[in-house]
Amino acid sequence: MMREQYNTFHLAIPCKDLDETIEFYVFKLGCKLARKYDDRVTIDFFGDQVVCHLNPEGIDLNPALYPRHFGITFKNRIDFDNLLKLIEIRNVPIYAAPFTRFKGTVEEHTSVVLIDPANNLLEFKHYLDPRMMY
Repeated sequence: MMREQYNTFHLAIPCKDLDETIEFYVFKLGCKLARKYDDRVTIDFFGDQVVCHLNPEGIDLNPALYPRHFGITFKNRIDFDNLLKLIEIRNVPIYAAPFTRFKGTVEEHTSVVLIDPANNLLEFKHYLDPRMMY
């Protein structure tokens, strides 16, 4: 079942400081701040909802890309390239510089992995063949 455009995916993640979380997601990545409370912030993350709950004790001190990360798969390469430019211009912290996976196969895609102030990993990618997005 596909979700309707008017429905929004929701993800809750830990953060250690609300102001630095806003700095990263809003001022560096260009997401929109939807709400701010004493214990969490809600971000419009590329059209979906990410809620960053204040939980300094829940921070992963040694994050690894697998098995836990989240992000966006861009259908259009220009959108991925524009994000790469934004990352460079705004000096967004990078966990893994742009790389290509499964080169020469139908699943070939380019990824970049960012790290937010609470060590949450964000993967952004683009597949050469848009049928591989799912």
